[in-house]
Amino acid sequence: MVLMREEIGDVLRDFRLQKGRTLRQVAGEASVALGYLSEVERGQKEASSEILASVAEALDTPLSVILGEVSQRLAVVEDINLHVSVLPDTVPSGLISGYAPKLLATKA
Repeated sequence: MVLMREEIGDVLRDFRLQKGRTLRQVAGEASVALGYLSEVERGQKEASSEILASVAEALDTPLSVILGEVSQRLAVVEDINLHVSVLPDTVPSGLISGYAPKLLATKA
């Protein structure tokens, strides 16, 4: 099962790292406790819409962009989960090649 809070945390971390920001910098600008933001990024805490908006602003990224990325990642995972139940014991390389770059890109 895919947990939305984990995907949100992954996306927030990815945007933060892409912008070369530290957790401390973003937490300070968003007026969010450092430990709490760390837990959100690790998918251990659910962030309220207010917290997400503050973090998005601190990252200078529209919230719609962050949530759009979360949505895209969830769609990839859900699509894979739908196909897993009907996959044979050996997975055709054509199927894997379509998903592997997307999975590697989301976890890099």
